Amino acid sequence: MTRFYLFALIVLVLLLGFLSFEILKPFLSPIVWAIVFSIVFYPLYVFTVRYVKWKTIASLITLLVILVLILGPFSYLSYVLIKELKSLAEYLQNESIGSLQNILQHPTVRTILDKVLSLLNITQDELNNTISNNIAGLGRELVSRITKGMTNIVTISLNFIFMSFSIFFFLRDGPQFLKRVRDYMPFSEEQKDRLVGLIRDIIISTIYGGIVVSIVQGTMAGIAFFLLGISTPVVWGLATSIASFVPLLGASAVWVSITIYLFMEGAVEKGIILAIVGMFGISLIDNILKPIIIGGRTKMPVLVIFFSIFGGIKLFGLIGLIMGPLVLALFVSLIEIFRSVEGGQNA
Repeated sequence: MTRFYLFALIVLVLLLGFLSFEILKPFLSPIVWAIVFSIVFYPLYVFTVRYVKWKTIASLITLLVILVLILGPFSYLSYVLIKELKSLAEYLQNESIGSLQNILQHPTVRTILDKVLSLLNITQDELNNTISNNIAGLGRELVSRITKGMTNIVTISLNFIFMSFSIFFFLRDGPQFLKRVRDYMPFSEEQKDRLVGLIRDIIISTIYGGIVVSIVQGTMAGIAFFLLGISTPVVWGLATSIASFVPLLGASAVWVSITIYLFMEGAVEKGIILAIVGMFGISLIDNILKPIIIGGRTKMPVLVIFFSIFGGIKLFGLIGLIMGPLVLALFVSLIEIFRSVEGGQNA
């Protein structure tokens, strides 16, 4: 009877857990973003509540600050980014082939290209057709995605509203909620402390050590591209932010490529300036800020973090930047907890 009761209880918990997940699934993205913003701005909430005393008012003030910071710069950057992406898509479809052909005719590139073509047994015409088809396809895909994104404005607005409500309650009731979740964990106090510490370290590492650093690098790169007169600086600044998550190469994958392009186009002075800014500004940020912020918090190898970030983005969307490493780290930690429990039982 006891076994049947336990089995029925497990089935019921799994069934209700699955149904609860399905109910919350449409709102996971705004909820997770609300958690991220609540964590980032929680120190501001703590500072505000010291003087305001009422948690509801302090939470509302913090939320208003977050919304101003998001709606102001983010709205403008989104508008500029969409405008530049459309311009880039048109360029890829219409003018990029000729510009690329000019680059391929450069003496240095021509020498290297001839050797590669000979090695791969490919003719120049085959290479040109492949490049043309891929660039045209990239342009069409880019236009399609931009158009699709514009049609999702209602969904984006609703998610923003849900996120705002969630931020308010997370700030006001977050500590009590976390305490209740901790009480429901079926682990010892030592194991609970370990899980909480792991979650805190991963969040700090990914949010402050990853996302904040990437934003700083992308902003500095975008400003440099704008001042040097490089077209679509916001797009390339965003590309720099994304590239900062790639191990070994990082943000240099973007600014080095643009520097080489400037040299090949004869803009030597601009190329030298960008190289200096890249080496002693953009890439130096990565080498200075990340070790200070992350320290020894995350014990996962760089390659594992890399795949968890991009795998998380593919599964969860942009919020996968945080969810990917967090899920993987929690999985490894739980395995270690069960191993320690098994080891204790065997002993």
